[in-house]
Amino acid sequence: MILDAEQIFTLPYPGLPADAVAFVRDPARALGRLRFLRDLRADQESVRGELVVPLPGLGDADLPFHSLLSVTPDGADLLPQSLSGERAWVEVAGQARAEGTDLHFAFQFRAHLATPDAQGWGGAAFEKMIRAAATRTLDRVARELPGSIQAALPGPPP
Repeated sequence: MILDAEQIFTLPYPGLPADAVAFVRDPARALGRLRFLRDLRADQESVRGELVVPLPGLGDADLPFHSLLSVTPDGADLLPQSLSGERAWVEVAGQARAEGTDLHFAFQFRAHLATPDAQGWGGAAFEKMIRAAATRTLDRVARELPGSIQAALPGPPP
Protein backbone atom coordinates (compact mmCIF):
# COMPACT_ATOMS: atom_id res chain seq x y z
CA MET A 1 0.00 0.00 0.00
CA ILE A 2 1.38 3.44 -0.93
CA LEU A 3 0.01 6.72 0.44
CA ASP A 4 1.02 10.25 -0.54
CA ALA A 5 0.80 13.71 1.02
CA GLU A 6 2.30 17.07 0.08
CA GLN A 7 2.64 20.54 1.57
CA ILE A 8 3.91 23.73 -0.09
CA PHE A 9 4.14 26.99 1.86
CA THR A 10 6.08 30.22 2.43
CA LEU A 11 7.08 31.79 5.76
CA PRO A 12 8.75 35.12 6.57
CA TYR A 13 12.17 34.86 8.22
CA PRO A 14 12.69 37.37 11.06
CA GLY A 15 16.33 38.10 10.35
CA LEU A 16 19.01 38.58 7.76
CA PRO A 17 18.88 36.84 4.35
CA ALA A 18 22.15 34.95 5.07
CA ASP A 19 20.62 33.61 8.29
CA ALA A 20 17.50 32.57 6.36
CA VAL A 21 19.65 30.43 4.03
CA ALA A 22 21.41 28.87 7.03
CA PHE A 23 18.03 28.06 8.61
CA VAL A 24 16.66 26.20 5.56
CA ARG A 25 19.92 24.25 5.30
CA ASP A 26 19.54 22.96 8.88
CA PRO A 27 16.78 20.30 8.89
CA ALA A 28 17.38 19.36 12.52
CA ARG A 29 16.54 22.90 13.51
CA ALA A 30 13.76 23.51 10.97
CA LEU A 31 11.99 20.17 11.61
CA GLY A 32 12.84 19.77 15.28
CA ARG A 33 9.44 20.96 16.52
CA LEU A 34 7.29 18.61 14.41
CA ARG A 35 5.56 16.43 16.99
CA PHE A 36 5.00 13.45 14.69
CA LEU A 37 8.73 12.99 14.12
CA ARG A 38 10.75 10.85 16.49
CA ASP A 39 14.49 10.30 16.75
CA LEU A 40 15.35 13.02 14.20
CA ARG A 41 19.05 12.86 13.29
CA ALA A 42 20.64 15.18 10.75
CA ASP A 43 24.12 16.05 9.60
CA GLN A 44 25.57 17.75 6.51
CA GLU A 45 24.83 14.67 4.37
CA SER A 46 21.53 13.14 5.48
CA VAL A 47 18.42 13.27 7.61
CA ARG A 48 16.96 10.21 9.39
CA GLY A 49 14.08 9.71 11.73
CA GLU A 50 10.73 8.07 12.26
CA LEU A 51 7.27 9.30 11.41
CA VAL A 52 4.91 8.19 14.19
CA VAL A 53 1.53 6.84 13.01
CA PRO A 54 -1.05 6.28 15.79
CA LEU A 55 -3.06 3.12 15.04
CA PRO A 56 -6.34 2.74 16.96
CA GLY A 57 -6.15 -0.27 19.27
CA LEU A 58 -2.59 -1.11 18.23
CA GLY A 59 -0.54 1.81 19.55
CA ASP A 60 2.00 3.73 17.49
CA ALA A 61 3.69 2.49 14.34
CA ASP A 62 7.07 4.04 13.56
CA LEU A 63 7.74 4.62 9.87
CA PRO A 64 11.50 5.18 9.43
CA PHE A 65 12.86 7.48 6.74
CA HIS A 66 16.26 8.38 5.34
CA SER A 67 16.84 11.33 3.02
CA LEU A 68 20.08 12.67 1.60
CA LEU A 69 20.67 16.38 2.16
CA SER A 70 21.79 18.27 -0.92
CA VAL A 71 22.83 21.90 -0.38
CA THR A 72 21.78 24.32 -3.14
CA PRO A 73 22.88 27.94 -3.66
CA ASP A 74 19.75 29.26 -1.90
CA GLY A 75 18.80 26.38 0.41
CA ALA A 76 18.70 22.60 0.42
CA ASP A 77 16.88 19.58 -0.97
CA LEU A 78 15.93 16.33 0.74
CA LEU A 79 16.29 13.34 -1.57
CA PRO A 80 14.40 10.26 -0.30
CA GLN A 81 16.22 6.95 -0.01
CA SER A 82 14.63 3.50 -0.17
CA LEU A 83 14.79 1.43 3.00
CA SER A 84 15.12 -2.32 2.61
CA GLY A 85 14.06 -4.83 5.23
CA GLU A 86 11.22 -2.64 6.57
CA ARG A 87 7.54 -3.62 6.45
CA ALA A 88 6.62 0.06 6.58
CA TRP A 89 8.64 3.17 5.83
CA VAL A 90 8.22 6.63 4.37
CA GLU A 91 10.00 8.62 1.68
CA VAL A 92 10.53 12.23 2.71
CA ALA A 93 11.39 14.61 -0.13
CA GLY A 94 11.65 18.34 0.23
CA GLN A 95 12.91 21.56 -1.14
CA ALA A 96 13.69 24.57 1.05
CA ARG A 97 14.72 27.90 -0.43
CA ALA A 98 15.41 31.35 0.97
CA GLU A 99 14.55 34.27 -1.26
CA GLY A 100 15.63 37.33 0.70
CA THR A 101 13.81 36.79 3.97
CA ASP A 102 11.04 34.63 2.50
CA LEU A 103 11.38 30.90 3.16
CA HIS A 104 9.82 28.64 0.52
CA PHE A 105 9.16 25.00 1.41
CA ALA A 106 7.80 22.05 -0.58
CA PHE A 107 7.54 18.64 1.09
CA GLN A 108 6.36 15.33 -0.35
CA PHE A 109 5.67 12.22 1.73
CA ARG A 110 5.15 8.72 0.34
CA ALA A 111 4.40 6.01 2.88
CA HIS A 112 5.09 2.38 1.94
CA LEU A 113 3.04 -0.02 4.06
CA ALA A 114 3.17 -3.81 3.72
CA THR A 115 -0.04 -5.24 5.10
CA PRO A 116 -0.94 -8.89 5.58
CA ASP A 117 -3.04 -10.49 2.87
CA ALA A 118 -6.58 -9.21 3.33
CA GLN A 119 -8.35 -12.53 3.69
CA GLY A 120 -12.05 -12.10 4.24
CA TRP A 121 -13.89 -9.29 5.95
CA GLY A 122 -11.55 -9.02 8.97
CA GLY A 123 -8.43 -8.60 6.85
CA ALA A 124 -10.09 -6.07 4.57
CA ALA A 125 -11.34 -4.10 7.57
CA PHE A 126 -7.85 -4.15 9.12
CA GLU A 127 -6.28 -2.91 5.88
CA LYS A 128 -8.89 -0.15 5.63
CA MET A 129 -8.15 0.90 9.25
CA ILE A 130 -4.37 1.00 8.58
CA ARG A 131 -4.89 3.00 5.39
CA ALA A 132 -7.16 5.51 7.16
CA ALA A 133 -4.79 5.94 10.13
CA ALA A 134 -1.72 6.38 7.92
CA THR A 135 -3.56 8.80 5.61
CA ARG A 136 -4.72 10.89 8.59
CA THR A 137 -1.19 11.01 9.98
CA LEU A 138 0.42 12.01 6.67
CA ASP A 139 -2.22 14.71 6.19
CA ARG A 140 -1.72 15.93 9.78
CA VAL A 141 2.06 16.07 9.35
CA ALA A 142 1.63 18.06 6.13
CA ARG A 143 -0.85 20.46 7.80
CA GLU A 144 1.36 20.95 10.87
CA LEU A 145 4.59 21.59 8.96
CA PRO A 146 4.11 25.36 8.51
CA GLY A 147 3.31 25.95 12.20
CA SER A 148 6.08 23.65 13.41
CA ILE A 149 8.68 25.35 11.24
CA GLN A 150 7.31 28.77 12.25
CA ALA A 151 7.79 27.74 15.91
CA ALA A 152 11.43 26.82 15.17
CA LEU A 153 12.23 30.29 13.77
CA PRO A 154 14.23 32.63 15.96
CA GLY A 155 12.51 35.59 17.57
CA PRO A 156 12.47 38.89 15.71
CA PRO A 157 15.80 40.70 15.56
CA PRO A 158 16.39 43.35 18.27
